[in-house]
Amino acid sequence: MILEGKLSDNGVWAQHKNNLEQFICNVLQKGYRNTQKSSGGMLWFHPWNNLQYVTSAMLVLSIHADQLAAKSLTLQCPSGNVSPQDINSFVKSQVDYILGENPKKMSYMVGFGTSYPLQVHHRGASIVSIKKDSSTVTCQGGFSTWFYKDAPNPNVIDGAIVGGPDANDQYSDTRTNYQQAEAATVNTAPFVGVLARIT
Repeated sequence: MILEGKLSDNGVWAQHKNNLEQFICNVLQKGYRNTQKSSGGMLWFHPWNNLQYVTSAMLVLSIHADQLAAKSLTLQCPSGNVSPQDINSFVKSQVDYILGENPKKMSYMVGFGTSYPLQVHHRGASIVSIKKDSSTVTCQGGFSTWFYKDAPNPNVIDGAIVGGPDANDQYSDTRTNYQQAEAATVNTAPFVGVLARIT
């Protein structure tokens, strides 16, 4: 809104703009307090469901890159100017990491590529469909029969993005590993926006 001239570039709005630009510079590794990255190149924010932060940050970067491009502007970071193309290249690097260009050669989007999580922490994916087995499953039975079963989920939830690898690019494809294996809409929803932008 500030770049479009709809809000003044002073006071509280200027502070919000400054905070946004500092965040973007830090994510791009061009700020004073850069966001941690794994040795494989993934942004690292938090051990529990890290990819929700990565996909959300990439959506913010994509939107801001478009705003800068529309005004023929660059972003001035402490380590130099960053063009909208630079921002979009960084976004693409994170998308590529999520989709399999990483040390494990694993896509963290279920059903994408040849290697992806098979034991997603997701009730609907980990219990067999009633159409295949109409047996009653008690609450405890769901755990003992399905949750703790060391086998791929009977239902593949195509398109879901799991929490992702740890800070060392390691991923344990185990249903009980909810910090890494849980799929959530907060991971996938921003990613859809990013994919719409870069394709």
